Amino acid sequence: MLPGEKKYPNIFSPIQIGKFWAKNRIKYASTETNFNYSDGFVSEKELAYIEAHSRGGSGIVTTQGAYTDPRGEGQGYMGMMGIWDDKFIPGLKKMADVIHQGDALACLQLMHCGRVGGINLPYTVGPSAIKQRLRRFRPQRKMSIPEVEECIQEHIDGARRAAEAGYEIIEISGIVGYLISNFISKFTNWRSDEYGGDIQGRSAFMRKIVEGIRKEIGPDIALGIRLCGWEMLDDVEGNTEEESLESIKIAEAAGCDYISVTVGWQESLGSVISRDIPMGEWLYVAEKTKKAVKIPVSMAYRLFVPEIPEKAIAEGKLDIWEMCRPQIADPALPNKIKWDRQEDIIPCIACQVCLARLFRDAPVTCTVRPSCGHEGEREWGYYGFPKAEVKRKIIVAGAGIAGLQAACIAAEKGHEVTVYEKTGHIGGQWYYASRNPWGEKSSKYWDDQEFMRWINNTKTQCDKSGVKFALNTPVTKELLEKEKPDSLVIATGAVPEVPDIPGADKPHVVSMFDVFTGKAKLGKNVVILGGSGAAISLALFVVGKMEKEKVKDYNLAMIDPAPRFGWDVNPSYIWRYRLRLRQAKVQQLTYGQAKKITEKGVVADWTIVERKTKEKKQFKNQTVPADTVILSRLVSSKELSYGSFKADTAMIGDCVWVRRGIDAIQDGYRLGMRF
Repeated sequence: MLPGEKKYPNIFSPIQIGKFWAKNRIKYASTETNFNYSDGFVSEKELAYIEAHSRGGSGIVTTQGAYTDPRGEGQGYMGMMGIWDDKFIPGLKKMADVIHQGDALACLQLMHCGRVGGINLPYTVGPSAIKQRLRRFRPQRKMSIPEVEECIQEHIDGARRAAEAGYEIIEISGIVGYLISNFISKFTNWRSDEYGGDIQGRSAFMRKIVEGIRKEIGPDIALGIRLCGWEMLDDVEGNTEEESLESIKIAEAAGCDYISVTVGWQESLGSVISRDIPMGEWLYVAEKTKKAVKIPVSMAYRLFVPEIPEKAIAEGKLDIWEMCRPQIADPALPNKIKWDRQEDIIPCIACQVCLARLFRDAPVTCTVRPSCGHEGEREWGYYGFPKAEVKRKIIVAGAGIAGLQAACIAAEKGHEVTVYEKTGHIGGQWYYASRNPWGEKSSKYWDDQEFMRWINNTKTQCDKSGVKFALNTPVTKELLEKEKPDSLVIATGAVPEVPDIPGADKPHVVSMFDVFTGKAKLGKNVVILGGSGAAISLALFVVGKMEKEKVKDYNLAMIDPAPRFGWDVNPSYIWRYRLRLRQAKVQQLTYGQAKKITEKGVVADWTIVERKTKEKKQFKNQTVPADTVILSRLVSSKELSYGSFKADTAMIGDCVWVRRGIDAIQDGYRLGMRF
């Protein structure tokens, strides 16, 4: 028995699904990638991606959803697999064979995307024609009874093809706003025929699909379904948790061998899988489901570390630990846990870049794993980099995320790497963003602390590869003349811009970095100059700080020339951040220009656009009260004191130009590949 198997005996115990036994209770969840061809055929890129997951150690590996209809009404993603014709069987069989090579059970998911489908059509279909809440999706058309019955048969035919392709498990998707969930939910099903009405009627579409598939494939193939345990659609009169639970019971009675339970829809107003939800938050939904059914229950969503599902399985709240994003970040996560090498796991930071890419009809990528989508390309080093033919001495100036990533890859390839950092810590902006306004030892949850998981992991990998670190040591001309490196990597990041206005040098004007570390003290009236994602992170930190210190009647304002703040923040987050700022009564002074800073505050011009009427109100030479002014508009650091250094030199990250975290890590990774 391996160390991790002893440490997590429940996770690594086998489990029976139908007539099959999975070697452990880890299930790689169905994940759309946009890697496949637009006509539905499986691509080599997708096969290489799935191979990484099959080799990674999961007991069950699930394919991405395959759409079941030839019209494309069920296709919700540009690179989505098809299963609506026998011509797809050979490619699907290749995928099943790849999964079996890793000694995992192969699970194929059937998915009709319903009101979020029809990616190449001017319309979507569903039980009723309900107005879309998200602008991305097309108008919905009501399905006739013959169309409903045709769709049921298409699911059954898809299941037959999956069985012929060699899959042990067939999974039906009925979550997040896809077609089956559209029928089950009161929000989207206003029908009065046999497919509408009460929860029994609204579940009839799902029930007939399950019963039809079970009859088609017989008892020797396992059958599961993903259903919503709580829709989080109370604001539009969606299903209650009790109604959702009833639909799950109906699925069990119809012939399902397991239930994968989820929370929320794409149209839910609440947060579900983002970083602001503590890990394990939704286990109560799995526990309620477990008490209501006799078949195994699996769950994903904010279960990133093994301690949580291990405890949940031991307590009877869960049977199977399901993961999507944590295994996008590291497909080898199960094996690393099994060997008790958690320090080697590339940690998902719930940034949602993978999801945002899908919504832009682009292939999935990953902030913390640049090799995502390149598993079959040797030069990207997913399975390890070969040692360089010529060993170099490399100096990295800056221990932010770009510098850390470059150092990590270069050292893995056998080079001698030293990272110099002028501050006393590593991680750059991510280090500052992860500071907890309630105190570093506080038990109060602060979502951006998850950035430190990646910083700590990358530092560990650097240490294992022999990277040396010199903190509180800037790179200078004298240091370069002494060390004589073969290559210099400039990764000095970005710094808050000091505006060229009167009063910018006053003592109550401080850097955002000093606010995060507590070096700068805050008054009751605070103005932030800046409106990017960094400024919003700072504003939320200040709000938390004021709450912690119980400061009453404080004022916080943000001033920036942008028409909307947070333009560089992932869509999954920005609307919630803006909501939190409004709830905290933070003034967002758009189209703003600070003109001077006085002891009383910031004199500025700005324009406010009313959200509903779009009416513009201009303000000129107004004083925004401030006893603390925080600089947060970042610009590239130009502190380059390297003299006439002539050797190989490269600049990466924000010191080139200020971008997002994924760009900095990609810069570092690609440069490391080059060495």
